[in-house]
Amino acid sequence: MGQEMKLEKKLNRIVRQINEIRKDVVILKLAARPGRTPKRTRAWKALAEKVSSRWQGPSAVEEIASQREKTW
Repeated sequence: MGQEMKLEKKLNRIVRQINEIRKDVVILKLAARPGRTPKRTRAWKALAEKVSSRWQGPSAVEEIASQREKTW
């Protein structure tokens, strides 16, 4: 495997980790808002994990990147 492929895979892994951190930050911000209950936040997080585990398509970042390329 070439150096470019290794770097690309590493970058993709880092991007996925950043996206997971972003999700956690959003969840924490929502939990800190008045009127938000921990039960509601846990339910939302459980749903997000369920959907993510079943997702078969490209990641959101990959999908957006492919749309920005405008290969039509």
